[in-house]
Amino acid sequence: MFLSDLHLGSRGCRSGDLIDFLSHNDADTIYLVGDVLDAWRLSSQWYWPPAHDRVLRALTGAARAGRRVVYLPGNHDDFLRGYGGAQFAGIEVLDRTIHVAADGRRYLVVHGDVCDPLVASTRRIHRVGYRAERTVLALDSGFNLLRRRLGLPRRSMTQWAKHKLKTSLRYISEYERAIADLARSHAVDGVICGHVHHAAMHSELGVAYLNCGDWVESCTAIVEDDGRFEIIRWRAAHEARAAAPAQARAA
Repeated sequence: MFLSDLHLGSRGCRSGDLIDFLSHNDADTIYLVGDVLDAWRLSSQWYWPPAHDRVLRALTGAARAGRRVVYLPGNHDDFLRGYGGAQFAGIEVLDRTIHVAADGRRYLVVHGDVCDPLVASTRRIHRVGYRAERTVLALDSGFNLLRRRLGLPRRSMTQWAKHKLKTSLRYISEYERAIADLARSHAVDGVICGHVHHAAMHSELGVAYLNCGDWVESCTAIVEDDGRFEIIRWRAAHEARAAAPAQARAA
């Protein structure tokens, strides 16, 4: 099971959805593919509700129960990169690793920020970005409260805005090409990454590209079962389950 961009310590983290996902899904190996902790946000303003503790307890509990839990830091928790090879509460810390699937194919597992030239400038302006994000999240909450009252499903304004901006800048496609090149330099069959908050799975670049997505907007994960990979879209599935009883009553 592969999870990335949890952003624990930020107000955007969908910790309730994440706890629900972890309570319904298990795996022999759990990869945490970066930006699990949002140290950038925590350095600007401390935010750590009880639900974020419950997420950490679920992950450390999995390690204590014999699951292999591997933490690969990203740009928001890069302070952990100095601890490569160490273990904390049974969780391994590695900068990057190779996952061998059940069918023998090999995948580079890495957060992916090393392939993003915007990371350095983003970090310099993250304090301004934090205040802007708080404003957008507040607008997003009000927008979705109105949609619920109208009986409409949730839609993320932040995800829509990011998608439009990044698409116009060809950001995601350039990132995918760069990380595909990184995978080829490791002589592997594919790469499993995060960072851009956009879950995807394809082989258009000569190697398999699998992006875990995030737990801020889309609430997605990648799972492997006997060499077959799948994107789980937990929020979408949850909304479908919630809508089913209402549709049945209407019928």
